[in-house]
Amino acid sequence: MTAFARNEISTDDIVVTLELRSVNHRYLDISIRAPEEIRTLEQKIRTNLAQQLSRGKVELSIRSNLNTVAKEISSIQLNMPLVQQLAKASEDIATKLSNADKINPLDILRWPGVIDAPEVNAKDLQATVLTCLGQILTEFVEARKVEGNKLAAMLLERCESMENIINDVEKIIPQILESRKQKIITRIAELDIELDDKRIEQEIVLLAQKMDVTEETDRLGAHLSEVKSVLKQNKPVGRRLDFLMQELNREANTLGSKSIDVATTKASVDLKVLIEQMREQVQNIE
Repeated sequence: MTAFARNEISTDDIVVTLELRSVNHRYLDISIRAPEEIRTLEQKIRTNLAQQLSRGKVELSIRSNLNTVAKEISSIQLNMPLVQQLAKASEDIATKLSNADKINPLDILRWPGVIDAPEVNAKDLQATVLTCLGQILTEFVEARKVEGNKLAAMLLERCESMENIINDVEKIIPQILESRKQKIITRIAELDIELDDKRIEQEIVLLAQKMDVTEETDRLGAHLSEVKSVLKQNKPVGRRLDFLMQELNREANTLGSKSIDVATTKASVDLKVLIEQMREQVQNIE
């Protein structure tokens, strides 16, 4: 299920920013981008996410910076011994290369450890990250619930359309059977073939057995009732709905294979179209 949430917490020393997003995925797949100081928390963060989420490709981005607004930094402290070593190494390399460019001072500043930044208390940083994570998860789950409610309404609408089709099929089957019976009788009359009534009745019985889709329509109705029941549950239901879509499609295929009339063939096709629409959206449901 797609969703996005962002949260930021500022303390006297640091600013922690979290961004959480997810896209559709059959299972739960979590990836985390975080500074090294927070890596020890990764398993705890994964556990917290897994307790709230059960499906989707989830990406969590964590950033931490010094709070330069709340805490004034008077000057930049340079690690001069390291700067001198880097400068010397650059000069040595330049003597061995032709047309070597001069070293850019900004490149030196980017080297890890050149700028001595004030140290941040690791425990405070981790505690702030967990607090921020709790807040962002609440917002994130709520966003997914809103989308889930919209998807549930769409699925219920499709269920109602399918139930209408099934009711129509059950109504027209006797009409189709009577029409076929009259066609058989008319055809026999045209061919001037003498058949006793018992023989004709046997053919009608065989035709009725071939057209009998009561089992399929009953199962379709039962599966649709189960879909509506599952959508009311307050827990992850995506995989259960996946299974029900497979069962609905199976019965719609059987209905089509038993069809001997355009009307029932069309009903089977219409059912499969609706099932496919539902199946695509079920992939978005946790």
